[in-house]
Amino acid sequence: MVLAIRLSCYRATIELGDVTPHNLQQLKRLNQVVFPVSYNDKFYKDILEAGELAKLAYYNDIVVGAVCCRIDVLDGSRRLYIMTLGCLAPYRKRGIGAKMLEHVLNYVEKDGDFHSIFLHVQVNNQSAIDFYKKFGFEIVETKEQYYKRIEPADAHVLMKLLRPQNNLSESEK
Repeated sequence: MVLAIRLSCYRATIELGDVTPHNLQQLKRLNQVVFPVSYNDKFYKDILEAGELAKLAYYNDIVVGAVCCRIDVLDGSRRLYIMTLGCLAPYRKRGIGAKMLEHVLNYVEKDGDFHSIFLHVQVNNQSAIDFYKKFGFEIVETKEQYYKRIEPADAHVLMKLLRPQNNLSESEK
């Protein structure tokens, strides 16, 4: 009886940690399991330099997810591109993806100089599309034949427009 009470009080911990040379192999393995595409050595080299834009997600100290982003500039506007955000299937629907996406949203809010956040999602991945829509992302484009070695090859571009944070005039500062 005491054991049952202790288990019902037990709360899982979800934490985000840095990607380092020591745990990079865990990120590679996770991506192989979660995503239908392969990422090259340059991707992982860039991730090691991404700082706050690359995080591993831990569920009770076990790596179960990761988010990796980069900053793009288009027409003078900074945009955050979510290259990967994924979680092992048995750990989905536990708030891990939300915690990773909230980290990204907090990053761009704190920075204050991003125009938008965007990503690509395979057109048949309805659960991912629904997940991002809950956070204010919208499908803005569909790219045919975006993926080279998987079916369906088409991808939706999902985007979340951000308010310019630094729009105070000099007299208002």
